[in-house]
Amino acid sequence: MNPLPVLNEGPPGVPFGDAPLMLESIPALQDEVRALAAERGAVILAHNYQLPEIQDVADYVGDSLGLSQRAAASEDETIVFCGVHFMAETASILCPDTTVLLPDLDAGCSLADSITAAQLRDWKAKHPAAIVVMYVNTTAAVKAETDYCCTSANAVPVVEHIRREHGDDVEILFGPDMFLGAYVEKTLGIRMHVWDGECHVHAGIRPGDISRVRAEHPGADFLIHPECGCSTSVMEYVAAGDIDSDGVHMLSTGGMLRYAREHQGGTAIVATETGMLHPLRRAAPDVDFIAANEAASCRYMKMITLPKVRDALRDGRPEVKVDADLATRARLPIERMVAIS
Repeated sequence: MNPLPVLNEGPPGVPFGDAPLMLESIPALQDEVRALAAERGAVILAHNYQLPEIQDVADYVGDSLGLSQRAAASEDETIVFCGVHFMAETASILCPDTTVLLPDLDAGCSLADSITAAQLRDWKAKHPAAIVVMYVNTTAAVKAETDYCCTSANAVPVVEHIRREHGDDVEILFGPDMFLGAYVEKTLGIRMHVWDGECHVHAGIRPGDISRVRAEHPGADFLIHPECGCSTSVMEYVAAGDIDSDGVHMLSTGGMLRYAREHQGGTAIVATETGMLHPLRRAAPDVDFIAANEAASCRYMKMITLPKVRDALRDGRPEVKVDADLATRARLPIERMVAIS
């Protein structure tokens, strides 16, 4: 049988990707993971961009907001976070007495890496009266310098809340995702100071990809994540009447899942990381979901594999633990975000 075309780790000393996971071994590994989770009193949380076999073994699969909410409500002894490093940090911040395991500590995030705490402090010094809104895709150190966190699902409500509380003239520093910032500005008709950062996967989905795939599938709905490099252009096309607004949906990954549950039949083009296609197809098997760009795959998300999840549960490591003082400062903007949602 041919191996499943997913990245995986091999035995000690074997380079990453040299020992592909065999299709027939997945069910047995999933059973082993479930048994270990039950034995350890662990809950498995997975992001929508994880490998299908990881999503299928998780207790909860969702977007950044849903994962934060689920982690905050957790009463489990252990959280195994199948995502990237900042997500495990967020879980540790929200659940300081819970063991948080990240199966691969090298699973990072290009967007989180686009701003440091020092850079944010310098930015704040230039705008001392401003309110800071940072996407949850940031490090704990950056969150500790932040007033409000947000996700793509609630960025607009968070900024609306700030303007209600502080007035329409309030100065806002928004980061680090420039495309999400532009989306909020256009949606609310306001101006903010927006950091020049991006997710390398979403930034790689360009207007040319959209033009090509829409031409191949006329009449298809178009689901676009506001982090995408094509998001600003699409909003301009809609405003100019070049794209029918009825078929365009600017949605977080959670919003895409709601779309799937509410639709039957038809075709939908999906502009986000390709891992999202698995939960969409599972939620609406009669809808033909098509990737706007098949190459839009996050190598960091795909670093989490079933053997690594198994090993993390078996060995109780690697653990992500945020320093108590830092966690106290970083918790407030996250709690504000969760409360608004």
